[in-house]
Amino acid sequence: MKKVFVKLFSLACLLCILSLCGCKKSSSTKGIAVFVPGICDDSPVYAMLVQGVKNAVNEFNQKNSTNVDLFIMEAGTNQAEWATKLTALAAEQRFDVIISSNPSLPDIAVPILEQFPSQKFILLDATLEGNKNIHTVCYNQYEQSYLTGYIGSLMSKNHKMGLIAAQEYPVMNNIILPFFTKGAQDAYNDTSVDFRIVGNWYDATKGAEIADALCKKGVDVILPICGGAAQGVIKSAVNNGIYITWFDNNGFERAPGTIISSTMMEQVQMSQNVTIDFLEGKTQWGQAKMVGIKEGFVSFVEDDINYINTVPSEIREKMHIIIEEIKSGKRVIQ
Repeated sequence: MKKVFVKLFSLACLLCILSLCGCKKSSSTKGIAVFVPGICDDSPVYAMLVQGVKNAVNEFNQKNSTNVDLFIMEAGTNQAEWATKLTALAAEQRFDVIISSNPSLPDIAVPILEQFPSQKFILLDATLEGNKNIHTVCYNQYEQSYLTGYIGSLMSKNHKMGLIAAQEYPVMNNIILPFFTKGAQDAYNDTSVDFRIVGNWYDATKGAEIADALCKKGVDVILPICGGAAQGVIKSAVNNGIYITWFDNNGFERAPGTIISSTMMEQVQMSQNVTIDFLEGKTQWGQAKMVGIKEGFVSFVEDDINYINTVPSEIREKMHIIIEEIKSGKRVIQ
């Protein structure tokens, strides 16, 4: 009887071990996490990020009869919490790659690699070169910024413009602000740009207060790059009768007649591309890639009815000529 009990106990232990093993991710299964530094419902850019990764995973699973594990984390708009939440995601050690999108992500991801040196990151709308665990793809914000500044200056009556950013970071300080200013001054040499900081990516009330203050100084065109705080900037612009230029997606419907331009980044397609590359073992780790108008991943919206109704035809024609020159390589913004 004792021998039978021992055998049954041993069998039970074996079944338990096999059961536990079955719960683990097999070596052939890939785990992908999408880290959303915000909320998808409030940000089309992040919604596009998630959609592109989902598209890639679904396509790969169907073609390969496999099951890629996909997890999506919305980290919220409080940037002070992003590092903690991203660290916790890496600490799970069940994701072969974490995919995200925000210019501030490289600075957050690098310290995490000191704790979890095997973690891989693919970061869009960001730039970092030389780290063997990170691949970045940035959209050509030289072009985005220049075109946005150029049309803003053409539409400005006072030749005073503003840029309201959530925070300062390398891409903002080294690319967006200077090339927004360059585009504005190439269109009209005496145009000035007033640069202001919200301090976070969500405070719409403060965004409105800053925009109101700029309006009192005579600023009549503003570019907001401040996440949810941009809603306050738009509200102020509508109330004060000034214009808004828009980054990263088609924003005309947010305030028809107030928003005069939209430069789009093709985030769905890019996030789908980088995910497929990872699943097929083609990711170029340590490299930073830039894509723009010529490659089809940045576009200046010219066919929206709100653009056509708000911007005079002679200004639209000037913008079209510049865009075509960039596409052909005749004009290089850098």
